[in-house]
Amino acid sequence: MEKGAADATSSDENARTPTAEDIKDFGSSVGAVNAPELENQPGVLTPAMRRKATMQFVALCCSMFVAGWNDGTLGPLLPRLQEEYHVGYAVVSLIFVVSCVGAILGSCTFLYLFDRLGYGLVVVLASLGMMVAYALQAAAVPFPVFVVAYFFIGYGGAFLNSGSNVFLANVSVGKAATRFGMLHGVYGLGAMTSPLVSTQFAHQRHWSFIYLTHIGLLAITVTLQAITFKFKAIEACAREIGLPPPEQEPDSLLDRYKRVFRLRVVHLMAFFAFVYVGVEVSIGSWIVTYIINLRHGGPSSGYISSGLFGGIMVGRVALLPLSKLIGDRRAIFVYILAALGLELAVWLVPSLVANAICVSFVGVFLGPLFPIMTNHAGRILPPDLISGGVGWIASWGAAGAAVYPFVTGAIASRTGISALQPLVVALLGVLFVTWGCVPRSRKQIQG
Repeated sequence: MEKGAADATSSDENARTPTAEDIKDFGSSVGAVNAPELENQPGVLTPAMRRKATMQFVALCCSMFVAGWNDGTLGPLLPRLQEEYHVGYAVVSLIFVVSCVGAILGSCTFLYLFDRLGYGLVVVLASLGMMVAYALQAAAVPFPVFVVAYFFIGYGGAFLNSGSNVFLANVSVGKAATRFGMLHGVYGLGAMTSPLVSTQFAHQRHWSFIYLTHIGLLAITVTLQAITFKFKAIEACAREIGLPPPEQEPDSLLDRYKRVFRLRVVHLMAFFAFVYVGVEVSIGSWIVTYIINLRHGGPSSGYISSGLFGGIMVGRVALLPLSKLIGDRRAIFVYILAALGLELAVWLVPSLVANAICVSFVGVFLGPLFPIMTNHAGRILPPDLISGGVGWIASWGAAGAAVYPFVTGAIASRTGISALQPLVVALLGVLFVTWGCVPRSRKQIQG
């Protein structure tokens, strides 16, 4: 009897319902199974919660649209700025230097302000600061003041870009990969449409009035941010749509800074973002000058910049199925090689039409890189460090948007704008090598 009871007890123990820890251990023991896609699976969402989640996503998309609009505006305006202010490549590139300083300062203070003030208040303040800067530029102020205004644009842009990525990495209903693709596709939409407008303004007497459109877009964005997020922290925003608040450790802010900066993967992915966004914005900023000077393009050459950013928008959405089919990690290698081959064609084939087509397809293949990388960061970083890690990564992307266009302009002042293509090809090679160093899973980081 005792033996039978013991067997029954043992059988009951073996038949117990597996715990979450058991499932986790089993999942990690199966080497052939990839890490699951980052998803937040809420319980039961009420219609009000779903509407709120949609409003949050729309507000994030508006922030990214403004970021894209800003990045796409400058390319067609550069020749007019050089003419208006009587400056060369190196001096006009000071715009990128000052913007870079603002973006780097934004990168360094993002974690602190995000922790102290909360997401909702930080993004509103960033948007208001950018509106003040655009108001100065719309008045066609002297060149030194015009350049200084880019400090506030770079600083605020780092917060809009980083904040949107951090929010979506922590608070999202549905598949994060799809949402990231859509979010960054909206960035591409803003960057595609702004050259269409700035090309027209570049040939008008009141060329600086292009910045009035920036103010209007930011006014809409600030209103949405205030109504949707109500100056609240990200934890409160998560509860409003029925999600548990993002996991946080009871560490001090300094401890969290230290933990983020001790992770080698954070610095690898920050460098990847730094180079990637630098490549994207360098092409968008200087391709018009390149086409006019070396391919003898006319006043409509500014539309080629729209082709690049239009390709980015299309690629971030249209290539989602292919990325899922071959896997995100392999997809980035394939897309970098495709973009590199097309850039070689732009460099070596002296045809205006061929160059315009190739630039558009470069955008298609560059487009998915950043959302895939950001989604990968959310998968492999420790849950309590996602906000700090993704924020740091995205902020350095904003810094890259300023550094590499300046480097291109500085080199062009000595060797000519023909230096653009060799520089871009070299940077794409750096991207390929850097991505190969990024860990595949959270287990590799912890191990």
